[in-house]
Amino acid sequence: MPRRFPLPFLLLIFVFQSSFGQFTPKILEAQRTAQTVTIDGTLTDPAWQDAARADEFVEYRPTIGKKEADENRTETFLIYSDDGIYFGGTCYEQGRDSIARELRGRDGFGNNDFIGIIFDTYHDELNGFEYFLTPLNEQWDAKLTPNDEDFSWNAVWRSAVVIHDEGWSFEMFIPYSAIRFGKDRIQDWGLNITRKRTNTGQRYTWSPIDPNVNGFMTQAGLWRGISNIKPPLRLQLTPYFSVYGNHFPASEPGQKDLTGQVAGGMDMKLGLSQAFTLDATLIPDFGQVQSDNQVLNLSPFEVKFNENRAFFNEGTELFGKGNLFYSRRIGGAPLRRGNAADELGENEQLKKNPSVSKLVNATKVSGRTQGGLGVGLLNALTKKQFATIENTETGEIRRVETDPMTNYNIVVLDQTLKNNSSVSFINTSVIRGGKDYNANVSAALFSLFDRNNTYNTYGQFSLSHLKYKTGNADNLNGYSHEIGFGKTSGNFTFRIEQELTDTKFTSNDLGFFTNNNYIDYDLDVDYRVTEPKGWYNRFHFSLDGGYSSLFSPISDIKTKYQRSSIGLRANVQTKKLQWMGIFANYSPGQNDFYEPRVEGLYFRRGGYVSGGGWFESNDARQYSVEVELYGRAYQNFYNLYNYETRLEQNFRFNSRFSVRHSINLEVRPRNLGYMASADDGSPVFALRHIKTFNNVLNLKYSFTNRMGLTFRARHYSSVVDAREYFSVNKNGTLSLRKNYLENLDRNVNFFNIDMVYTWQFAPGSFLNIVWKNATVNTSDLVGTGYFENLQDTLQSDQNNNISLKIIYFLDYLTVKRMLRKSKES
Repeated sequence: MPRRFPLPFLLLIFVFQSSFGQFTPKILEAQRTAQTVTIDGTLTDPAWQDAARADEFVEYRPTIGKKEADENRTETFLIYSDDGIYFGGTCYEQGRDSIARELRGRDGFGNNDFIGIIFDTYHDELNGFEYFLTPLNEQWDAKLTPNDEDFSWNAVWRSAVVIHDEGWSFEMFIPYSAIRFGKDRIQDWGLNITRKRTNTGQRYTWSPIDPNVNGFMTQAGLWRGISNIKPPLRLQLTPYFSVYGNHFPASEPGQKDLTGQVAGGMDMKLGLSQAFTLDATLIPDFGQVQSDNQVLNLSPFEVKFNENRAFFNEGTELFGKGNLFYSRRIGGAPLRRGNAADELGENEQLKKNPSVSKLVNATKVSGRTQGGLGVGLLNALTKKQFATIENTETGEIRRVETDPMTNYNIVVLDQTLKNNSSVSFINTSVIRGGKDYNANVSAALFSLFDRNNTYNTYGQFSLSHLKYKTGNADNLNGYSHEIGFGKTSGNFTFRIEQELTDTKFTSNDLGFFTNNNYIDYDLDVDYRVTEPKGWYNRFHFSLDGGYSSLFSPISDIKTKYQRSSIGLRANVQTKKLQWMGIFANYSPGQNDFYEPRVEGLYFRRGGYVSGGGWFESNDARQYSVEVELYGRAYQNFYNLYNYETRLEQNFRFNSRFSVRHSINLEVRPRNLGYMASADDGSPVFALRHIKTFNNVLNLKYSFTNRMGLTFRARHYSSVVDAREYFSVNKNGTLSLRKNYLENLDRNVNFFNIDMVYTWQFAPGSFLNIVWKNATVNTSDLVGTGYFENLQDTLQSDQNNNISLKIIYFLDYLTVKRMLRKSKES
């Protein structure tokens, strides 16, 4: 730690100071070739003799600006042709043993050195394309934006690597169909090349990077004088064929335990112009995606799940503008699924009630013009969904609609400006058939930087509209905004922000939105030491605070205050590449207007202090570990407290086989919260003991850099022991319910297995075999331990699913060349 470290309040003195220097970007003259290059990793083809040379890399982690040592130098070469871009070179090492390498699969990262090239094809310092290669010839690629690296974006390109006594050499060929660029006859692209040496933690770039300066692409070099390049016709088809077998003990007469399904469909990419691409999926099949991490949700808000469907993950950075798009809404839970049980008549039972809607097709168009205008269009259609109801006496079957045919649509316009700035517009709409309401949200966004890329002003202004088709309900028009100002470059940075949402705004039909009616104020202050000193490489300290109140009073509740807090955090990386940190928070109290689940009531929570720490060992070692401890204690409030611990261990047996195990234990010996509604509709709170385990085991074995097997098993167990019951008073306090006899204890267990064999048998083409196991076990027995819960869960009815899916990549140009050669022969 530095001998002198300013206290938080002294940091404000430096608000208008900029304690950083900026390197001069490098320039590389573009060189063209008409010669043939064989991609074999050796760089022996004559074409490389005329290539532009990019070397003399500069370190930016851990020591900023240090030139790389000669024995570990990086030499790279770049040329282009009528068909694409060739990038090759050598990453020198003192010996083979110092090269970090592990087979992890495409976009798998792992314990690997890598070389990567980044193109800012529109030279707007905001949007880039990244292509990475490991010493075992595994590829990563991503779209780069100021706040994100989207590794779900995949392109098809070729590469080869050779490991030798002096290090490792590589070659890449990136066809123009795998990148987007403008139509000018002569172009200059932003360019940088990056290398990582994992065992030492060193990161290098060709054009120097200062991590204290905001933005990676703002410091890129220049690839100058690219001329007369034109993308080919970009038409790529990916048809698939899949077979599913599913086994679940139905235990009912007339229902089969074993069912099957055969499916087929296709994805398509079509270049509409030089910069725009149409992506479409017809009869999509998402049956092989990883199982959701189901949990027992005791909060008043829904759980947000990760998106594992490739179509809605890949290349969707434009659609994330404004945080108005939650792709799980498309093909998610039917709108009226919860109402199906209300439709039951005498002697009727709910036979089937699908949990997801069926996606018919989805299409997206995205790209960016030479003038910096990014355009994104996404449209998806789901079909009607029905619940099935059976009369137990007559056997008569009837259907009840739970979801109408629905069209989802997003339009995004994103204009880049000078100085890393941008303005954007986004509109989302949900149009439903039948009598159900429609929803529309529009938002305007801006992010403006000063000339030196030091200060940033940003904002978002949103309007929502719900249109009801029947009944007496009035259409709802809502408003929301977020505005902020901050310093984004230098050792000292800060951000101050206000967010306001009125009582009618909602974006939940196509976004993830929990609640409205609030005004929030937030302040973040950060101080970073990025120069290695003494025992550490870098140090980061932050102070954050927030205050929240209602925008408009609720019923006759007099207070509008919701919550406030202040927090301190510090983390450090040691010279041994270990990470550790500590954190602490304080809140004087909270008025929770949502936990009672009844409008007009609120819950006055007491003040609390919380804190903890974490440690991560060097993940380049064969064995690495992460540990985190957290605790919270309330002040004179029912003696509530809780603690949490997380342990994750990784062990690599060799470059092919590794094991990762994580376990998270959260214990709330004394916790207060909503449990149920009484017969009169009033909320029932409970003083409860909660113990939750989340136990995950991951195994990975790679046969080659194109073939691998992964195994993931997860057991989640949460036991809620309700010990005393309470009513919620009008003033937010609680009163003991002395004669409440209903048992509200819960014991919930989820167990899942996802085992995946994948073989990339050709560029962009895969054969996947997947086994999925899903088991759910619930009861009100709270005296059982973890292993007894696990045993009971494994002995419960299990849903087993095995599937085979073949995905074949067809590129128009490749097929055309094959047909031409066939005719010539």
